[in-house]
Amino acid sequence: MTYAPSASGDAAKVTSEAATGAAARNVADLLAHALEHGPAHRALVVFDRRSELNAVLTEAYRRALPDGTFIDFDAVSADAVLAAFADLAPRDLVVLIQTTSFRLNEYRIRMELFQRGLKVIEHLHLSRMPGEQALVYIDALAYDPAYFRGTGHALKARLDKAQGGVVDSGNGCELVYASPFEEAKLNIGDYSAMKNVGGLFPIGEVFTEARDLEAVNGRVRVFVFGDTSFRVNRPAEPITMIVERGRVTGAENSTPAFDDMLAIIRAHEGDVWVRELGFGMNRAFSFTRTVDDIGTYERMCGVHLSLGAKHGQYQKPQLKRKDARYHVDVFAVTEGVYLDGERIYAGGAWTV
Repeated sequence: MTYAPSASGDAAKVTSEAATGAAARNVADLLAHALEHGPAHRALVVFDRRSELNAVLTEAYRRALPDGTFIDFDAVSADAVLAAFADLAPRDLVVLIQTTSFRLNEYRIRMELFQRGLKVIEHLHLSRMPGEQALVYIDALAYDPAYFRGTGHALKARLDKAQGGVVDSGNGCELVYASPFEEAKLNIGDYSAMKNVGGLFPIGEVFTEARDLEAVNGRVRVFVFGDTSFRVNRPAEPITMIVERGRVTGAENSTPAFDDMLAIIRAHEGDVWVRELGFGMNRAFSFTRTVDDIGTYERMCGVHLSLGAKHGQYQKPQLKRKDARYHVDVFAVTEGVYLDGERIYAGGAWTV
């Protein structure tokens, strides 16, 4: 872990009226502009009370959804929660506020709710973001439609037509994509062209991968990676990862934890493939402003890659889904990003 548990002073900040008010405003904007939820449809919020951040988010939704139904997950049976879901109609809204992850059956709750045509906002693993990190998380819920949609669609348009690209990681390290990219996917709060409305929050990402995975070569400096507990691991100095024909073949200035992660992937998959190329857009997260939950930090405004053969969005003939087990996010020191020679990232921000 990067951070120590929250002190009492941090807890007071998290539960302050300032924090709660900010969360309520951010949640209201998400509901109005991203989810497009209105009074014609019902809202059900399932929460627990096991962390300060849970308490703040629950109160935020109470203010934003005064006519909503609220269920304390720990005060009722799983059958009662499932019955409440079953009572909803398509286009109604479900919000899940989870200290860890609710377990109701063998299925992923969000996927099952999507199958019923429901809108879903999922807040997950909130216990991994105590103290000051909770305030960062609240900031990350802010929704600026002009930025997320304008920049997001512009990034997708550039990626979809690009014939190649470069991630400049500084110190002479460049990761070169000598290939066009797969059709880019959006997580920007614009669901107009999507079957499902909602997902895991906070949001802010455009992602793709090389059509030809073996056309990815070079060196990239990694300043954060996801460890085996799905938490942010930040080495004292960036690790220089060597990539040849789309596979990690070496790691300079590495750490035991990073070496262990690579060894686990190799033990089950043989090679360590570099797959996802993610352009994070959430400006609440940066090189210096982090949270411990790797799935949340994935939205950081910069570049992340995935290691391992697993990627549910894209299929490759040389990688069989049944054999793919790992998808580990690593975050690149990013001085610049170039598509077809044109710079689209500089100074910690997207410039499209």
